Amino acid sequence: MSENKLVKAIREKGKNLEAEMSFFDHLEVLRWHLIRSAVAIMVFFAIAVYFYDWIFSTVIMGPSKPSFLTYRLICHIGQWLHRPGMCINDVSVHLISTEMAGQFLLQINSSLLIGITLGVPYLLWELWRFIKPALHEDERKAASGFVFYASLLFVLGIGFGYFVICPLSIRFLAGYSVSDSIQNLFSIDSYLSSVATLTLATGVVFELPILIYILANIGILTAKFMRSTRRYAIVIILIIAAVVTPTPDMLTMTVVSIPLFVLYEIGIVVAAMVEKRKLKRASEG
Repeated sequence: MSENKLVKAIREKGKNLEAEMSFFDHLEVLRWHLIRSAVAIMVFFAIAVYFYDWIFSTVIMGPSKPSFLTYRLICHIGQWLHRPGMCINDVSVHLISTEMAGQFLLQINSSLLIGITLGVPYLLWELWRFIKPALHEDERKAASGFVFYASLLFVLGIGFGYFVICPLSIRFLAGYSVSDSIQNLFSIDSYLSSVATLTLATGVVFELPILIYILANIGILTAKFMRSTRRYAIVIILIIAAVVTPTPDMLTMTVVSIPLFVLYEIGIVVAAMVEKRKLKRASEG
């Protein structure tokens, strides 16, 4: 009897060791995916450092210049509407460095942010390569466009944040004053943080359809539920728009809200497609 128990214990131990080895094997695979992603980000970081003069003057400081694309488009719209007052001739952004290593850290931090931003599509691809072997054939086919659509939405969000939210917010905040005795002088950290937050946050928000797709596949979210709670979603979207855009005018908040409404409606369509596929799979099974 004791011998049977001993054999059983040895077998159980062998199974546990096999499971542990499998777990650590997965960790090892994940580690290499993360290492390759980090290398890609560092490559983009090095490129950003090399071309930093152009990046700083054209990309980072772009929203602070009247010649920025968004301001020129607003001016053309104003001329078309016979409202020359819409033209923006000055954006009062005066930057200062208050730390000894301020400008050095500006270059390092902004180059790293650019490296991470450019490396997101590759990071998503490595994530997909890690998850793919664990999926069934049907699940692989259903999620085959994950990297493309997630990257596309992220790029669209970055573009919307940089060309719409960022310039409108910077112009308002740079020109806002409660007293003529106070001069607006902004630290380079504050300016970079504002540009990066407004841009990257919008990129993340634009991933909403991907999040809805995942939740719908898990069964947490349905198209019916999203339709029934649309009015609450509108309120939440307006609150998000008010937080993301510090400008108090309704026009800016509306401009920011419209893409979020569109993303929510796309999410409903995505959830409905997932449910339809689940029903088809259940009927075939």
